[in-house]
Amino acid sequence: MEKTIFEITKMDCPSEENLIRMKLDGIAGIKNLEFDIPNRKLTVFHSGEIEQIEKSIYELNLGGKKLTTDHADPVDFEENSQQRKLLWSVLAINFAFFIIEMTTGLFSKSMGLVADSLDMLADSFVYGISLFAVGGTLIRKKRIARLAGYFQITLAVIGFVEVLRRFFGAEELPDFTTMIVISIFALIANGICLYLLQKSKSKEAHMKASMIFTSNDVIINLGVIVAGLLVNWLNSNKPDLIIGTIVFVLVIQGAIRILRL
Repeated sequence: MEKTIFEITKMDCPSEENLIRMKLDGIAGIKNLEFDIPNRKLTVFHSGEIEQIEKSIYELNLGGKKLTTDHADPVDFEENSQQRKLLWSVLAINFAFFIIEMTTGLFSKSMGLVADSLDMLADSFVYGISLFAVGGTLIRKKRIARLAGYFQITLAVIGFVEVLRRFFGAEELPDFTTMIVISIFALIANGICLYLLQKSKSKEAHMKASMIFTSNDVIINLGVIVAGLLVNWLNSNKPDLIIGTIVFVLVIQGAIRILRL
Protein backbone atom coordinates (compact mmCIF):
# COMPACT_ATOMS: atom_id res chain seq x y z
CA MET A 1 0.00 0.00 0.00
CA GLU A 2 1.19 3.53 -0.83
CA LYS A 3 0.67 6.82 1.02
CA THR A 4 0.55 10.01 -1.05
CA ILE A 5 0.35 13.45 0.54
CA PHE A 6 -1.23 16.38 -1.33
CA GLU A 7 -1.23 20.06 -0.46
CA ILE A 8 -4.66 21.61 -1.11
CA THR A 9 -4.15 25.36 -0.75
CA LYS A 10 -7.86 26.29 -1.04
CA MET A 11 -9.14 23.64 1.39
CA ASP A 12 -10.26 25.54 4.49
CA CYS A 13 -13.56 23.96 5.62
CA PRO A 14 -15.57 20.70 5.46
CA SER A 15 -17.20 21.82 2.19
CA GLU A 16 -13.94 21.29 0.30
CA GLU A 17 -13.41 18.00 2.14
CA ASN A 18 -16.77 16.72 0.90
CA LEU A 19 -16.01 17.93 -2.64
CA ILE A 20 -12.78 15.96 -2.65
CA ARG A 21 -14.39 12.84 -1.15
CA MET A 22 -17.11 12.84 -3.80
CA LYS A 23 -14.62 13.50 -6.61
CA LEU A 24 -12.42 10.57 -5.55
CA ASP A 25 -15.30 8.23 -4.71
CA GLY A 26 -15.32 5.19 -6.93
CA ILE A 27 -11.65 5.33 -7.93
CA ALA A 28 -10.27 1.82 -7.61
CA GLY A 29 -7.32 1.44 -5.32
CA ILE A 30 -8.15 4.14 -2.77
CA LYS A 31 -8.15 2.63 0.72
CA ASN A 32 -8.63 5.71 2.87
CA LEU A 33 -8.48 9.52 2.90
CA GLU A 34 -7.12 11.57 5.79
CA PHE A 35 -7.78 15.32 5.80
CA ASP A 36 -5.70 17.88 7.70
CA ILE A 37 -7.69 21.05 7.01
CA PRO A 38 -5.74 23.39 9.37
CA ASN A 39 -2.56 22.56 7.43
CA ARG A 40 -4.38 22.10 4.10
CA LYS A 41 -3.03 18.59 3.55
CA LEU A 42 -4.67 15.44 2.20
CA THR A 43 -3.19 11.99 2.69
CA VAL A 44 -4.39 9.28 0.30
CA PHE A 45 -3.79 5.63 1.16
CA HIS A 46 -3.95 3.65 -2.07
CA SER A 47 -2.70 0.72 -4.06
CA GLY A 48 -1.60 0.96 -7.68
CA GLU A 49 -0.94 4.09 -9.72
CA ILE A 50 -1.60 7.61 -8.44
CA GLU A 51 -2.21 9.31 -11.82
CA GLN A 52 -6.03 9.11 -11.82
CA ILE A 53 -6.22 10.32 -8.21
CA GLU A 54 -3.85 13.18 -8.97
CA LYS A 55 -5.79 14.21 -12.08
CA SER A 56 -9.12 14.20 -10.20
CA ILE A 57 -7.71 16.42 -7.46
CA TYR A 58 -6.31 18.91 -10.00
CA GLU A 59 -9.68 19.08 -11.79
CA LEU A 60 -11.29 20.54 -8.66
CA ASN A 61 -9.15 23.70 -9.00
CA LEU A 62 -8.51 23.85 -5.25
CA GLY A 63 -4.79 24.40 -5.63
CA GLY A 64 -3.91 20.70 -5.31
CA LYS A 65 -0.25 19.68 -5.51
CA LYS A 66 1.35 16.30 -4.86
CA LEU A 67 4.07 16.47 -2.23
CA THR A 68 5.28 12.92 -1.52
CA THR A 69 4.51 9.26 -2.18
CA ASP A 70 5.83 6.66 0.26
CA HIS A 71 5.25 3.02 1.11
CA ALA A 72 2.77 2.49 3.99
CA ASP A 73 2.22 -0.57 6.14
CA PRO A 74 -1.25 -2.18 5.83
CA VAL A 75 -3.80 -0.53 8.12
CA ASP A 76 -7.29 -1.66 9.08
CA PHE A 77 -9.40 1.43 8.39
CA GLU A 78 -12.56 1.12 10.46
CA GLU A 79 -15.23 3.76 10.96
CA ASN A 80 -15.53 5.11 14.48
CA SER A 81 -19.19 4.74 15.46
CA GLN A 82 -18.70 7.07 18.43
CA GLN A 83 -17.65 9.88 16.09
CA ARG A 84 -20.68 9.22 13.89
CA LYS A 85 -22.97 9.59 16.90
CA LEU A 86 -21.22 12.83 17.82
CA LEU A 87 -21.62 14.23 14.30
CA TRP A 88 -25.30 13.23 14.30
CA SER A 89 -25.73 15.22 17.53
CA VAL A 90 -24.04 18.28 16.01
CA LEU A 91 -26.19 17.96 12.88
CA ALA A 92 -29.39 17.75 14.99
CA ILE A 93 -28.46 20.87 16.97
CA ASN A 94 -27.68 22.85 13.80
CA PHE A 95 -30.91 21.81 12.07
CA ALA A 96 -33.01 22.58 15.15
CA PHE A 97 -31.56 26.09 15.32
CA PHE A 98 -32.13 26.57 11.59
CA ILE A 99 -35.85 26.14 12.28
CA ILE A 100 -35.77 28.32 15.42
CA GLU A 101 -33.81 31.16 13.82
CA MET A 102 -35.77 31.09 10.57
CA THR A 103 -39.10 31.26 12.44
CA THR A 104 -38.06 33.99 14.89
CA GLY A 105 -36.23 35.88 12.13
CA LEU A 106 -39.37 36.09 10.02
CA PHE A 107 -41.55 37.17 12.94
CA SER A 108 -39.03 39.74 14.22
CA LYS A 109 -38.26 41.02 10.69
CA SER A 110 -34.55 40.38 11.20
CA MET A 111 -32.58 39.48 8.10
CA GLY A 112 -29.59 38.76 10.31
CA LEU A 113 -31.43 35.92 12.04
CA VAL A 114 -32.81 34.61 8.73
CA ALA A 115 -29.32 34.61 7.20
CA ASP A 116 -27.81 32.95 10.28
CA SER A 117 -30.50 30.26 10.08
CA LEU A 118 -29.40 29.51 6.51
CA ASP A 119 -25.81 29.25 7.73
CA MET A 120 -27.01 26.70 10.29
CA LEU A 121 -28.78 24.86 7.46
CA ALA A 122 -25.59 24.94 5.38
CA ASP A 123 -23.73 23.34 8.29
CA SER A 124 -26.39 20.64 8.49
CA PHE A 125 -25.94 19.96 4.78
CA VAL A 126 -22.17 19.65 5.19
CA TYR A 127 -22.54 17.03 7.93
CA GLY A 128 -25.61 15.40 6.39
CA ILE A 129 -24.26 14.85 2.88
CA SER A 130 -21.63 12.50 4.23
CA LEU A 131 -23.82 10.80 6.84
CA PHE A 132 -26.86 10.20 4.65
CA ALA A 133 -24.84 9.11 1.63
CA VAL A 134 -22.50 6.68 3.37
CA GLY A 135 -22.43 3.49 1.36
CA GLY A 136 -24.27 5.10 -1.52
CA THR A 137 -23.12 5.36 -5.11
CA LEU A 138 -21.21 8.32 -6.50
CA ILE A 139 -24.29 9.36 -8.51
CA ARG A 140 -26.43 9.36 -5.38
CA LYS A 141 -23.91 11.46 -3.45
CA LYS A 142 -23.64 14.00 -6.27
CA ARG A 143 -27.44 14.19 -6.54
CA ILE A 144 -27.79 14.92 -2.82
CA ALA A 145 -25.02 17.52 -2.97
CA ARG A 146 -26.53 19.19 -6.05
CA LEU A 147 -29.97 19.47 -4.46
CA ALA A 148 -28.44 20.87 -1.28
CA GLY A 149 -26.41 23.44 -3.23
CA TYR A 150 -29.32 24.68 -5.35
CA PHE A 151 -31.60 24.85 -2.31
CA GLN A 152 -29.08 26.97 -0.39
CA ILE A 153 -28.59 29.35 -3.34
CA THR A 154 -32.35 29.71 -3.88
CA LEU A 155 -32.96 30.65 -0.25
CA ALA A 156 -29.98 33.02 -0.19
CA VAL A 157 -31.11 34.80 -3.39
CA ILE A 158 -34.60 35.25 -1.92
CA GLY A 159 -32.90 36.71 1.15
CA PHE A 160 -30.87 39.13 -0.99
CA VAL A 161 -34.02 40.34 -2.75
CA GLU A 162 -35.68 40.99 0.61
CA VAL A 163 -32.58 42.86 1.85
CA LEU A 164 -32.70 45.13 -1.22
CA ARG A 165 -36.44 45.71 -0.77
CA ARG A 166 -35.93 46.77 2.82
CA PHE A 167 -32.85 48.85 2.04
CA PHE A 168 -34.48 50.95 -0.68
CA GLY A 169 -38.06 50.77 0.59
CA ALA A 170 -39.77 51.84 3.79
CA GLU A 171 -37.57 51.10 6.79
CA GLU A 172 -38.78 48.11 8.79
CA LEU A 173 -37.07 48.14 12.16
CA PRO A 174 -36.37 44.58 13.36
CA ASP A 175 -37.02 43.52 16.93
CA PHE A 176 -33.52 43.93 18.34
CA THR A 177 -34.44 42.09 21.56
CA THR A 178 -35.38 38.94 19.64
CA MET A 179 -32.21 39.26 17.53
CA ILE A 180 -30.00 39.37 20.62
CA VAL A 181 -31.82 36.72 22.69
CA ILE A 182 -32.07 34.13 19.88
CA SER A 183 -28.47 34.76 18.80
CA ILE A 184 -27.31 34.23 22.39
CA PHE A 185 -29.12 30.86 22.43
CA ALA A 186 -27.58 30.01 19.03
CA LEU A 187 -24.19 31.02 20.44
CA ILE A 188 -24.75 28.66 23.38
CA ALA A 189 -25.80 25.86 20.99
CA ASN A 190 -22.66 26.31 18.89
CA GLY A 191 -20.63 26.47 22.09
CA ILE A 192 -22.10 23.10 23.11
CA CYS A 193 -21.26 21.66 19.68
CA LEU A 194 -17.70 22.97 20.00
CA TYR A 195 -17.42 21.52 23.51
CA LEU A 196 -18.65 18.11 22.36
CA LEU A 197 -16.23 18.07 19.46
CA GLN A 198 -13.30 19.13 21.61
CA LYS A 199 -14.29 16.70 24.37
CA SER A 200 -13.89 13.83 21.95
CA LYS A 201 -10.16 14.72 21.84
CA SER A 202 -10.10 13.29 18.35
CA LYS A 203 -7.05 14.15 16.28
CA GLU A 204 -8.67 12.99 13.05
CA ALA A 205 -8.90 15.64 10.38
CA HIS A 206 -12.64 15.56 9.76
CA MET A 207 -13.30 16.14 13.47
CA LYS A 208 -10.86 19.05 13.50
CA ALA A 209 -12.64 20.43 10.44
CA SER A 210 -15.96 20.28 12.28
CA MET A 211 -14.41 22.27 15.13
CA ILE A 212 -13.20 24.96 12.70
CA PHE A 213 -16.62 25.15 11.03
CA THR A 214 -18.40 25.51 14.40
CA SER A 215 -15.89 28.16 15.53
CA ASN A 216 -16.82 30.21 12.46
CA ASP A 217 -20.49 29.94 13.44
CA VAL A 218 -19.68 31.39 16.86
CA ILE A 219 -18.19 34.46 15.13
CA ILE A 220 -21.35 34.87 13.02
CA ASN A 221 -23.56 34.61 16.13
CA LEU A 222 -21.52 37.37 17.78
CA GLY A 223 -21.95 39.46 14.61
CA VAL A 224 -25.75 39.20 14.79
CA ILE A 225 -25.69 40.16 18.49
CA VAL A 226 -23.59 43.25 17.69
CA ALA A 227 -26.00 44.11 14.84
CA GLY A 228 -28.93 43.89 17.27
CA LEU A 229 -27.21 46.29 19.66
CA LEU A 230 -26.51 48.71 16.78
CA VAL A 231 -30.13 48.51 15.59
CA ASN A 232 -31.23 49.68 19.05
CA TRP A 233 -28.50 52.32 19.37
CA LEU A 234 -28.89 53.83 15.87
CA ASN A 235 -32.64 53.16 15.61
CA SER A 236 -31.96 51.85 12.08
CA ASN A 237 -32.36 48.53 10.26
CA LYS A 238 -29.09 49.02 8.34
CA PRO A 239 -26.85 47.01 10.75
CA ASP A 240 -29.27 44.08 10.48
CA LEU A 241 -29.28 44.28 6.67
CA ILE A 242 -25.48 44.48 6.54
CA ILE A 243 -24.90 41.40 8.71
CA GLY A 244 -27.63 39.57 6.78
CA THR A 245 -25.90 40.35 3.48
CA ILE A 246 -22.52 39.15 4.77
CA VAL A 247 -23.93 35.82 5.95
CA PHE A 248 -25.94 35.34 2.72
CA VAL A 249 -22.65 35.74 0.79
CA LEU A 250 -21.02 33.07 2.97
CA VAL A 251 -23.96 30.71 2.38
CA ILE A 252 -23.77 31.18 -1.40
CA GLN A 253 -19.99 30.62 -1.40
CA GLY A 254 -20.53 27.32 0.44
CA ALA A 255 -23.23 26.28 -2.03
CA ILE A 256 -21.02 27.08 -5.03
CA ARG A 257 -18.30 24.87 -3.58
CA ILE A 258 -20.77 21.99 -3.44
CA LEU A 259 -22.05 22.63 -6.97
CA ARG A 260 -18.49 22.73 -8.33
CA LEU A 261 -18.84 19.02 -9.00
